[in-house]
Amino acid sequence: MTEDLFLDLRHVRKEFGAFTALRDIDLAIRKGEFVCFLGPSGCGKTTLLRIIAGLEVQTSGEVWQGGVDISRLPPAQRDYGIVFQSYALFPNLTVADNVAYGLVNRKTPRAEIARRVSELVKLVGLPGSEGKYPAQLSGGQQQRIALARALATSPSLLLLDEPLSALDALERVRLRQEIRALQQKVGVTTIMVTHDQEEALSVADRIVVMNHGAIEQVGTPMEIYREPASPFVADFVGKVNTIAVRVRSGAMHFGTLSLPCDGPDRDARIYLRPEDVLARPINEGDAHVFDARIEKIEFLGSYCHVKVAAPALDANTLTVYLSLNFLSEQSLEVGSPLKLKLLPERIKVF
Repeated sequence: MTEDLFLDLRHVRKEFGAFTALRDIDLAIRKGEFVCFLGPSGCGKTTLLRIIAGLEVQTSGEVWQGGVDISRLPPAQRDYGIVFQSYALFPNLTVADNVAYGLVNRKTPRAEIARRVSELVKLVGLPGSEGKYPAQLSGGQQQRIALARALATSPSLLLLDEPLSALDALERVRLRQEIRALQQKVGVTTIMVTHDQEEALSVADRIVVMNHGAIEQVGTPMEIYREPASPFVADFVGKVNTIAVRVRSGAMHFGTLSLPCDGPDRDARIYLRPEDVLARPINEGDAHVFDARIEKIEFLGSYCHVKVAAPALDANTLTVYLSLNFLSEQSLEVGSPLKLKLLPERIKVF
């Protein structure tokens, strides 16, 4: 990490009066990395982004960028471009003038500005729109122009503050993939704040999961999803079944089911993803199989959330993912019996 370390946050803390927004944040980000700050509202992710940008000053701690301590530098002296969720374009300026704004402030030659604006507008997929005004563009197009403006001065760091939250669902999915492709093409180190777990999982190299002003876990999308470090991460990222269990003599017990489990005797909770409860044809003699009954089917297009109950689970219910084709082939509906299999290696115990 040391060789390609680009951004280094050291013991960053932020207090607003008696309220502590950030608690001793340590985080290292590599050059060219796409990192998402993910968490619920009020977790401190936007405050942390604003401290990196110099729009807020940390109460204590240091921010290092490219080997330089920028902890007390004003925003204008920091090397970044930023995109807000509200686009923040100047309504009285054309697209070209909006994109050129930072270059004009730097007194870049006019010919160089024209070349750079044309290059960037083409890069974000809106060639020929230079003479339009923001009001003539859709939300997604405005955000593309805001992105072009942020990249105009060739910053070494791109900050994205919930850039897609004001867009409709289809535009969000389309634009997030475009942002990721653009980031990889340009190679700029990027930090995006989001509360949308799907967004973070789909674009990030690493995700920083935050809660109550602290970092719960840092990891790749697969690590965050498959190996959550805490109950909060397991519950916040993706859907999960949660069941209280008793761990006794190397096994966990819930209802009439018993599954192998390491560790001392204790009361605990298990976290199990819906896709890790299997409903495929079960072989005779398979372990960890139980009979269930379908209580509810929530149709979501190509697959369904299926809520099941079973005598083996006592009062607990499970949500499993079943494809529409599987339900149709097996003639399954509410009230239908179903054999299910648990995968002990996929269960997280906290």
